[in-house]
Amino acid sequence: MALIVACAILPVRAADRPAPKLELPAIDGTTIRLSDLRGKVVLVDFWASWCIPCKASFPALDGLHRELHDRGFEVLAVNVDERRRDADAFLAGRSPAMTVLFDPKGATPSAFNVRAMPSSAVIDRAGNIRFTHEGYSSKTLDSYRREIATLLAE
Repeated sequence: MALIVACAILPVRAADRPAPKLELPAIDGTTIRLSDLRGKVVLVDFWASWCIPCKASFPALDGLHRELHDRGFEVLAVNVDERRRDADAFLAGRSPAMTVLFDPKGATPSAFNVRAMPSSAVIDRAGNIRFTHEGYSSKTLDSYRREIATLLAE
């Protein structure tokens, strides 16, 4: 999969379209389905071990997950490395609370129209994509907080 690394944040108000199907293996081998999280606000983040901005976004999103999980918020961190050992090396020494998924064939990022790393989609309780982001910067976390607060209040 040919992707670019985005350095600036590009928040976009999505057209409230239904999120594509997502069904992927997690670290523990269980299969996670986005449809099983209906009723929660979900941030789907696409990341890779080689993505420099992902080194900052990964712990920030895990912190956001830890902070808001009890209010009905989930983060699905979808790794797109072709080799699992690359993802495992990135994860070494980390104990993320958010759910880490693996998609080495890149089918899910393609379904979500991912064009850059990292990219994310914020999904409402009904399963619709409400916001998308390309890249990560110091302002991204503030955007996520505003969007998630709006969706949790609905």
